[in-house]
Amino acid sequence: MTLKERITEDMKTAMRAKDTARLSAVRLLLAAIKQKEVDERIQLDDAAVTAVIEKLLKQRKDSATQYEAANRMDLADQEKFEIGVLSAYMPQPFSAEEVAALVKQAVAETGAASAKDMGKVMAWLKPKLAGRADMTAVSGQVKAGLG
Repeated sequence: MTLKERITEDMKTAMRAKDTARLSAVRLLLAAIKQKEVDERIQLDDAAVTAVIEKLLKQRKDSATQYEAANRMDLADQEKFEIGVLSAYMPQPFSAEEVAALVKQAVAETGAASAKDMGKVMAWLKPKLAGRADMTAVSGQVKAGLG
């Protein structure tokens, strides 16, 4: 079963259970996936669906932070609930040791010697770490490893 099919099944389950909050979050995700498919005229695979989920998670986290700063806990709680629903569809994250090992392997395989080669290393790492590691933190590790 693809990730998209699993999300659709979860939407049906939420409908049957009359779980409106979960249903709303899942429908939001399916709408974002459908929008991407229509815009680009393609069928999204699991990696592309994961990228859509990552984008939505980032938006929700930013919104929750803004709502908390504005002391709107009701809205922040709604965003956090959606984060929980969306996070369930993300692959298991890599441990710090696994990320460090992949960074070492990337530096070795790309022949990177200085910070100028950081783009090559990140291009090598991105498909392997997509959705499974914070790319900002990985970027910092690559920079430390090269510089």
